[in-house]
Amino acid sequence: MAEDDKDILSELEAAGKEFDKDAEIARILGVFKLDAYAVLDLQPGVPESDIKKVYRNKSLLIHPDKTPNPQAPEAFDRLKKAQTVLMDEKQRTSLDEAIADARMLTMRDKKLTKDDDEVKSEEFARAWREKTKWVIMDNEQRKMKQMKAAMREEGRQQRKEEEEIAERKRKRDHDQAWEQTRDTRINSWRDFQKGAKGADDGGKKKKKKIKALA
Repeated sequence: MAEDDKDILSELEAAGKEFDKDAEIARILGVFKLDAYAVLDLQPGVPESDIKKVYRNKSLLIHPDKTPNPQAPEAFDRLKKAQTVLMDEKQRTSLDEAIADARMLTMRDKKLTKDDDEVKSEEFARAWREKTKWVIMDNEQRKMKQMKAAMREEGRQQRKEEEEIAERKRKRDHDQAWEQTRDTRINSWRDFQKGAKGADDGGKKKKKKIKALA
């Protein structure tokens, strides 16, 4: 093979690889990002070994260091998040439940049973995917509402605790101030008592003097 032909083939292979990378990046960015299965292009129920294998192959294909595509970082980030979701038992279970709910709702909307042939059609699959988006988004909105409600309750509880702390501080400051003025109050009372006693003594002497003159 001539050298020129080898160069042409190398260029074609490089162009083909870049095309594959661009196509995969576009696919990842084009699917619903909260559906980890869709991002990784996997079906629910696959074993963890398949998840790891597919993630490795795709991450190597679209890694930002391997392609000049400006959307590669975003696509790679979505891919990584999807793999994290599917490798987490709790998150994967939640997603599986959402997908199962979406299938049930789609069948109900279309008045179908699991034995109907239409359930296996592409039309049903498209409707199922759309319903899956709706269910996931609805679940996310519910979570946000619960989080906000929890934050409000936490805020109320925190304000209550702060008010209790402030009240204890006011009482403590009052007790300390009362204790600090204790000596002053005692001395003032003693002085008052002495003054009152002196006044009584003076009154008695005056009365005796008047009585003697009589």
